[in-house]
Amino acid sequence: MDFCKKLVGLMQSTGISQTKLHQLTGIGKSSISQYLSGKNEPSEDRKREIARALGVAEDYFSKFDPVLTIQRNNVFNLPVPEAAKLMGKSKEFVAQGLRDGVFPFGYAVKMTEWSYYISSVKFTEYTGIQIPGTEGVIANGAI
Repeated sequence: MDFCKKLVGLMQSTGISQTKLHQLTGIGKSSISQYLSGKNEPSEDRKREIARALGVAEDYFSKFDPVLTIQRNNVFNLPVPEAAKLMGKSKEFVAQGLRDGVFPFGYAVKMTEWSYYISSVKFTEYTGIQIPGTEGVIANGAI
């Protein structure tokens, strides 16, 4: 999947507009428009900046599968926007819950910026929501 398709999909799933992405990153609106149309593609540094602003892993745009990252034992980091979408809540709600430590399925760490980890297995156990594409994954992480 190319960059523009991943960016469009991520912005749609998170409800982020071009204007909001501009505000979050400081990237010019015309540049964002060109990224979304596929006319231009940003540098790797700028891709990481966009990913951070949208609350996903910095390497989100360089991976083939933009949603799930397998860690070990078939447990993966569920991105905050995807967890929010599955829960029917805002990205900010989920991020704040992780920062406050009220969700037992993940955590947040503040370095320069906030970084989030949501265990796919613990998310499903706690919420009862099956993550699309993981129907074969059971509670202990085995398939």
